[in-house]
Amino acid sequence: MILIMGVLVFYPIVATFSYSLKKWKLTAPGDIRFIGLKNYLQILGSDDFWYSMQNTLFILVFVVACTTLLGFFIGTFLNIRVRFSGILLALAVLPWALPPFVNGILWRFVFYSGYGFLNKLLTGIGLTEEPVEFLASRWSLLLVVSIVVVWRSVPFMALVCMAGRQSIPTGFYEAARIDGGSRWQIFRRITLPLMLPFLGVGVTSTSVTAINVFDEIVALSGYSDLAKNILMDSYLTTFTFLNFGEGAAMTYIVLFFALILGIFYLRSLAKEVSYE
Repeated sequence: MILIMGVLVFYPIVATFSYSLKKWKLTAPGDIRFIGLKNYLQILGSDDFWYSMQNTLFILVFVVACTTLLGFFIGTFLNIRVRFSGILLALAVLPWALPPFVNGILWRFVFYSGYGFLNKLLTGIGLTEEPVEFLASRWSLLLVVSIVVVWRSVPFMALVCMAGRQSIPTGFYEAARIDGGSRWQIFRRITLPLMLPFLGVGVTSTSVTAINVFDEIVALSGYSDLAKNILMDSYLTTFTFLNFGEGAAMTYIVLFFALILGIFYLRSLAKEVSYE
């Protein structure tokens, strides 16, 4: 296991960091040299990077907010014991089970301007005469990308919230009802506080997913600059412009944000829930 981790994890991490400290362009293979932190400084001073960062933050905020709210209420609904609860649970998990690129292709047929289902629906009921270009402007495209990521992330959040809800002893609710607690008081005093550690796990995992969005953007708009985030910017810098040094530095910037969220994720996993 140590050998496998060393070859597949630790060595690539160290090698990529060494690339990020060099001027390394495949278009100039004879001019590879150590330049220190210049790649990082050049990236942080670039307008393209901050454009990608704005797109990343938009997707992050939208996805985390919507996924948390929808996942919480869907998880609460799935906790209700009904005859077809197993089928409902399987249907709810389906978007999470599909590959991200497939999800993007499916939603592209919904939002496409020409033959998209949503445009057919809007023109059919008379709300618009011309097809709406959902994928032609920056913010509408980012909104569509965020919706696709939310659709893929909600099932995991719902499962986490359902597990958190089922872990709360039923005696708490019975005692609260005997004491005359209303539904809102029971939710505010019992359900929400005891589910916060589970919500922390779900929010952190969703945040990492939102930062690392790639397949959905490619499926919806290709490799255009319109909705690129920092992960796609890193990919284009490395494999399109063949600038391995700057691309490696941008990869480490993405890794830095994911690492911060990963620390919160591990803390949420290690946090114990107190029922006292």
